[in-house]
Amino acid sequence: MTVTMTTSTLENVIEGRSSPFDPIQSPLFHYPPSYGEHKYAITTHRHSCSSPVFFSGYGKVVEEIHNSCKNSSAFSPALKYLQAKRDTFGGNLNFKERFSYFNHTNNDINVPCRFLKEFPVSDSDRMAMESCNGVVVASAIFNDHDKIRQPIGLGSKTLEIACFFMFIDDITLQGLYFHKLIPQNSPDYKVGVWRIVEVFSDKLYENPAMNGVIPKYLVHRLFPNSKFSVWMDAKVQLTVDPLLLIHSLIVSEDADMAISKHPYYIHTMEEAMATVRWRKWSDIDGLTRQMETYCERGLQPWTQDKLPYTTDVPDSALILRKHGPRSNLFSCLLFNELEGFNPRDQLGFAFVRDRMNPKLKLNMFEVEVFEKIVVEYGHNLKRFGDIMAGPSGEGIGPKRAGHGHFFFNHSRCHNYLLTMWGEAHG
Repeated sequence: MTVTMTTSTLENVIEGRSSPFDPIQSPLFHYPPSYGEHKYAITTHRHSCSSPVFFSGYGKVVEEIHNSCKNSSAFSPALKYLQAKRDTFGGNLNFKERFSYFNHTNNDINVPCRFLKEFPVSDSDRMAMESCNGVVVASAIFNDHDKIRQPIGLGSKTLEIACFFMFIDDITLQGLYFHKLIPQNSPDYKVGVWRIVEVFSDKLYENPAMNGVIPKYLVHRLFPNSKFSVWMDAKVQLTVDPLLLIHSLIVSEDADMAISKHPYYIHTMEEAMATVRWRKWSDIDGLTRQMETYCERGLQPWTQDKLPYTTDVPDSALILRKHGPRSNLFSCLLFNELEGFNPRDQLGFAFVRDRMNPKLKLNMFEVEVFEKIVVEYGHNLKRFGDIMAGPSGEGIGPKRAGHGHFFFNHSRCHNYLLTMWGEAHG
């Protein structure tokens, strides 16, 4: 892929040539050898990208994003959220209740967006999150599933505009203590650019993956004064300054959200079948009910009729957002589906996107772009019998979807599958 810049080159930012905006040159953090932050790097060998990304000069980007963050009208009108006190974080809404909020043409309606009980972090962390009023870069590690990695190529002004937050649980925290990355009994933790926020997850969901999607999809609520966000799964390491990415993939495209296309799949049902085949989620009956519920409510395979949306399946390891009403609504609605069914966010993505109103302005960029702006790593590996898997039991292997264990011959998804296989094999 050719990555092109207009008024200055990306190499000037990354390689440190003479410039008033030289990147930070010293290492952001020195890890002990035992931590192994660069284990399990995944290499790819793709052809050149047909859709290069254009970056403006770093100085121009800093100025434009700084000015944009001061212009509150660009992020209006603000959504109103359902306020209540419940025993659970999400309220356990049924599908009919959740679906009733998809058509949001009345801004006086309060949207359910969880936080029906307090998000369990320390007061000092909460204050730091609320004081982040520009760009937030967020990630999470639950169940000691990944490593903390430092971004590469940050410009010298970026840390004045962007704040970096890593959410972890107690199991992950114990691992950081073990490797002596952070001191014990400190009121605040930091590893390089990342402020480490311990989430007392025993007060949330039993499933660590579900706790992880709270900062992934409710970042606009955790950071109520932020204007843009970059979410990155902890398995990826940024190699391009986040301000450049926000400007190129969101601001310049006038998009609400930017996310990579999936490297293999186009249709939601392909991802569902792969989820079953590679044992990414064990409740097959629950997955079947989810897909049949969506089919009954109008989920269709991807066709050109869905343009400008170019696929139904994203790679959600990297998500860039402008915290405006459409992006925030999408994030709330999708999180509600994750709580209602399961935390596999690619399964509900197209259903929410296609059915919500107002429509989301979405930039789905090529996978080759994704592979040029991050380095991807495998999860911390454990062995289950003859299968190498992450702590969640996620199998490692080629990801081609077949019929899996779904049997839809007499189901609500029968027409969906006929259309999908007609598209694939016609």
